[in-house]
Amino acid sequence: MAGVIIPPASLLKLIAEIAEIPLNAGVFKKDCTDLTRRVSLLTHLIEEIKDSNQIASSSSENDWWSDLVVALQASKRLLSSARDSSDVAAKRISFQFQCVTWKLEKALSNLPYDLYDISDEVKEQVELARTQLRRATQRYGSLNSNKFSSALSELMERDVKIKAEEEKDESVAETIHLAEEKKQLTKSPSISLAFYLSKDADSERLDKMVTKNTDESSKLTVPVDFLCPVSLELMKDPVIVSTGQTYERAYIQRWIDCGNLTCPKTQQKLQNFTLTPNYVLRSLISRWCTEHNIKQPGNGRCGDMSMIRSLVRSLSNRSLEERRNAVSEIRSLSKRSTDNRIMIAEAGAIPVLVNLLTSEDVATQENAITCLLNLSIYDNNKELIMFAGAVTSIVQVLRAGTMEARENAAATLFSLSLADENKIIIGGSGAIPALVDLLENGTPRGKKDAATALFNLCIYQGNKGRAVRAGIVPALVKMLSETSSQRMMVDEALTILSVLASNLDAKSAMVKANTLPALIGILQTGQGRNRENAAAILLSLCKRDNERLVLIGRLGAVVPLMELSKNGTERGQRKAVSLLELLRKACQ
Repeated sequence: MAGVIIPPASLLKLIAEIAEIPLNAGVFKKDCTDLTRRVSLLTHLIEEIKDSNQIASSSSENDWWSDLVVALQASKRLLSSARDSSDVAAKRISFQFQCVTWKLEKALSNLPYDLYDISDEVKEQVELARTQLRRATQRYGSLNSNKFSSALSELMERDVKIKAEEEKDESVAETIHLAEEKKQLTKSPSISLAFYLSKDADSERLDKMVTKNTDESSKLTVPVDFLCPVSLELMKDPVIVSTGQTYERAYIQRWIDCGNLTCPKTQQKLQNFTLTPNYVLRSLISRWCTEHNIKQPGNGRCGDMSMIRSLVRSLSNRSLEERRNAVSEIRSLSKRSTDNRIMIAEAGAIPVLVNLLTSEDVATQENAITCLLNLSIYDNNKELIMFAGAVTSIVQVLRAGTMEARENAAATLFSLSLADENKIIIGGSGAIPALVDLLENGTPRGKKDAATALFNLCIYQGNKGRAVRAGIVPALVKMLSETSSQRMMVDEALTILSVLASNLDAKSAMVKANTLPALIGILQTGQGRNRENAAAILLSLCKRDNERLVLIGRLGAVVPLMELSKNGTERGQRKAVSLLELLRKACQ
């Protein structure tokens, strides 16, 4: 059922209403101010669209406008409600700011400039707003490659699993969400309308209504229980989490994938990560949409699923061109959303994509491995990829594919290895020597992809010996000793060495590779986390070895260790104090 297209005049009124919302004086004052300013930048764009009198002629041209409308409405609701600065609400509100800014940036990225007569000045304003929104989205939630090493080091020291997200290059535009691995429980909570109302609402929430603009002259009230508490948008695929709260599937999955272990609304710890469809609420939303002549949000999934099934069938077409086009389109779909990743897997694409990894056509192979990388972002798909026997073919791509394919193969192995049981399988597949080769000979991006995979695999004790035998230690030590202009991998090298330092073979290899002078140099001139890791590795190498202790004393370790013992973090101070005590005893 077609929905109402909101005219530009109504959108201008909505922007004006957003600008008039009183600023938050609490902890989210800057967030509210920034969002209001960015929304206001769009005023001239909407005015020029209004003056152009152009109407979108296709659904794809219409989509960006619909996305913009939804994002602006959500912005208004968020700015009106972001006043609770309690510890319980702060995390949820921060995530809502992330979702709103991401939605605004997504809408503007699809703006069809050719359809409207937009001036160069306004285009510059739009691009400025997009840049600010993109940066804000990253600031709210994602861990980019620059933050990778410090995050890994801290989590490794605490002996917990990795929870990170590394954004890939825009030329590929793939994203790996590195979330803590979850065990899915088979038992699902029972669902009934009484359960939904009692668990997910109270009298105040049931009475509260949110106003949604549909045109200049009328208002349509949307029941607040139909809106996702995270995205503040009308839900299309509502699901129930273990606390009994209901959320839009894509947004709660994104919340979990970012490493959050609590319910956004109640802040209770999630006992499991099962997302159970709330069919009762979905039916109520569908009925409400029909009664109010609103486009039903759930309708798109059926059409999308039909299209995806058709593409999956084309993956087995005899025509190389048909297969190439289909896998390219699936790659594009798989990078866009969690919903797409779920539907692509449900359509049976994973086994077919695994078969395409052995394709002699370079483009097909590159797209197939990248599809699997994107699909592995969704946790349930990891098991399906492993069950399809993908590891052997992924390792073959890692060894002999194009550089882009090798890089994405390494990233895929990293994503799959987040499950502890997969670390064992991947480690025994021959992947580690191929990853070490990429670490030594790859592009800067390839080296980082190899480093992330090797780090995660080496958390499993049985893989440390494999890595040492593959020659990882000399490769890492070389990275520590490179000239300053080439020292792009010092953070990663130190992080991996600190994990390996508990292995006897690795210790012997480090001593043989003359690691001590390089570590002392980093202790003297390095920064923050690198100095801590250097101290940790030195402590592991020199404990119970007076000869090495005397050697590092002569190399100048004492002064930087004393400084670290006073000014370092708790971890750095602990390592430095232990080393200084060992040095004192060795001298005596």
